[in-house]
Amino acid sequence: MQPPPGSLAQWLKAHAELGDEGIDGLAALIEPLGNQPAIKAVASGRYVFASAGLAQMLEREVVVGCTDADILRPDETNALRRVEQTVMAQRLPVVSEHKLEINGRRREFTVARLALGQEFLLSVWHEITEERQREAHLRRALAQIEQQQGSMEQARRELERGSGRDEVSGLYMRAQFEDQLLREIDLSTREHREFALVAIALDPSPAVASLGEEAQQRLLEGLGRMLRLNTRAMDSACRIGEQRFAVLLSGVGLATAHARMEQLRRQCAGQIVVLHGQDLGLSISMGVSSFPHTASRLDDLVAASENAVHEAQRRGGNQVVLASIAFG
Repeated sequence: MQPPPGSLAQWLKAHAELGDEGIDGLAALIEPLGNQPAIKAVASGRYVFASAGLAQMLEREVVVGCTDADILRPDETNALRRVEQTVMAQRLPVVSEHKLEINGRRREFTVARLALGQEFLLSVWHEITEERQREAHLRRALAQIEQQQGSMEQARRELERGSGRDEVSGLYMRAQFEDQLLREIDLSTREHREFALVAIALDPSPAVASLGEEAQQRLLEGLGRMLRLNTRAMDSACRIGEQRFAVLLSGVGLATAHARMEQLRRQCAGQIVVLHGQDLGLSISMGVSSFPHTASRLDDLVAASENAVHEAQRRGGNQVVLASIAFG
């Protein structure tokens, strides 16, 4: 059997001058990584070689000379035999997973197998019991978070019903935001002070493509929570479009606004938003402009923030971009 093109085996075969050094080096690397090798005689089904680590892993004094039937239950032995028959027939490496009961304890393993000619079968064992337990704990934790988030959003909707807020995000909508923005421009002009306007867009999410509208709604709910937690009473955060939000930061200059929005971006990136046990990942792009330094007219100010958020998404998303300031 020829090794596949581009594989390590092909490279070693092409460099025969290395002799046994290359093979010895590979063997020395296997066990420190938690992998335990064994070789079985196909005709008898008995192990002719097994690392000391494999014996410890299977909680046996000795593995060499034993068959799987000497070590495992009949159903487990049959499952291993079926995979081995596939490997010998296909003459290709095969990796499989097995759940085995060893001394009354359920354990899980991955086993990579390779035919060594017609007479022997190489197997490399790796235990994944703890890894699977961690995955199960994580799934339970994510399920608990999902349940808590769902309960919180349901309670919020019931409290805010009829308040004029967007039902999904819990924020005021575009009409209220535009009124607030006009008042802020008038106040800041009279008192000669500045404020910042931030345009926010949800970045495209692979989860939305696979899970659909429900995932989109969870992300909008998550962003709404983050904006409510990270804005002051004198600020105004609103949902102004399908996937668009805006924040008015009263009395705040461009540098302070950028620092606050960068902190918000990092918090969103670390926020867990769960649907069906999957963390959806909350990524946002933001464009920040300021009055009157970026622009002193409403339309120009909004356009500057929108241009900046488009630039943030053009750069790959998950970042904050400052609007350009026109000189002259």
